[in-house]
Amino acid sequence: MTTTSDKKPLHLRRINPSQNMRRYYCLSVQPTLFGGASLIRHWGRIGTNGQEKMETFDESRAAEDAMARLEKTKRRRGYRGTEASDSP
Repeated sequence: MTTTSDKKPLHLRRINPSQNMRRYYCLSVQPTLFGGASLIRHWGRIGTNGQEKMETFDESRAAEDAMARLEKTKRRRGYRGTEASDSP
């Protein structure tokens, strides 16, 4: 079982030159001061600052589950991992 500190950030990209699409989506789980965890999402067009959203959960397991659901959704939509996030 991985803990919050063991979980690596996930970096995804979706590039489609025919649609002029160059997007990124990053997910990470960070501990909070009160024993919970936050899921931090950062997304936008490659080369821009993009947007960021943070969701706070009472348990780190809930944040990791939400991260897994978002990863599955993004991969279904065509996002692929970068070399840094796909390496073991």
